[in-house]
Amino acid sequence: MPYRVCCCKAACLSAKVDLANHYLVGSIFKYMEFHTQRLSLKPLIISHAEALFAYRSDPETNRFQGWIPDSLEEVQAFIEKQPQAFNLPDTWYQLGILLQAENCLIGDLGVHFVGREKLELGITIAKAYHRQGFAREAFHAIIDYAFTEVGKKSIHASIDPENIASRQLLHSLGFQKTGFAAKSLFLRGEWRDDEQYTFLFRN
Repeated sequence: MPYRVCCCKAACLSAKVDLANHYLVGSIFKYMEFHTQRLSLKPLIISHAEALFAYRSDPETNRFQGWIPDSLEEVQAFIEKQPQAFNLPDTWYQLGILLQAENCLIGDLGVHFVGREKLELGITIAKAYHRQGFAREAFHAIIDYAFTEVGKKSIHASIDPENIASRQLLHSLGFQKTGFAAKSLFLRGEWRDDEQYTFLFRN
């Protein structure tokens, strides 16, 4: 399914990232979570299903997303089929974004491991938590991990050209526009344009 950056404009906020509770086999992490100033990024579990369905089924929040679930059962099936390892080439791994103070799910971040040197990211934040810097903080955690811990060379993201807030977010993080494809995604009965962005690691 198409997975895009879909979030509101984020305020500038640097994130101190701590890796915790990770179990490594070779270069593959069997379990991974991240902690920033305000957030915990953890693997999605079944108990997250209701909160995930609540914001993922909201048409306004997910206007630019490829996936809007029709039922709680669909979300549960999505969680159950997640890969059992992090940093496994050619898989999508979904992390829940939780507020540390309240331990509540406010979004999710998809990490696509493209081969061994690239990542593709997509993020969704619940509408009630827009414009508070959470998307930027979560992205910082993954960007730091990708380049400092596992030696990725580039990170990619895709957005709808009408999603101005996500474009501003990517620009603020240092992503550069690297592609445009007209009428390349068929979403909810219409063909949509697609913009591609890349963040390159520089020594």
